[in-house]
Amino acid sequence: MNNYHSLCPIETTLNLIGNKWKFIIIRDLLESKKRFGELKKSIGATKNQNISQKVLTQNLRELERVKLIKRKVYAQVPPKVEYALTPLGESLRDVLKSLEVWGNYYKNINV
Repeated sequence: MNNYHSLCPIETTLNLIGNKWKFIIIRDLLESKKRFGELKKSIGATKNQNISQKVLTQNLRELERVKLIKRKVYAQVPPKVEYALTPLGESLRDVLKSLEVWGNYYKNINV
């Protein structure tokens, strides 16, 4: 059992994707595969803040380690690297859609 697993399945999911950047990375990769710079730019545009190169790299490596994304390196100069969701990562589509629906609901009620 690794440190992502928990007896509670919700906690397991949050251990895998539960920080503020991972949700956004996955959301952006649901649209299409992206290069590092494209991800950095799209994350900054929607969060209205910038993610550092170090933090983005750490999150991408972690998502790759747990098999939610894949990294493809092209042998060319300059090097080209693309990130895409794996089938396991794609299976989060409905999870993110549910979060979107609930977020819109919350924004439209008077709290």
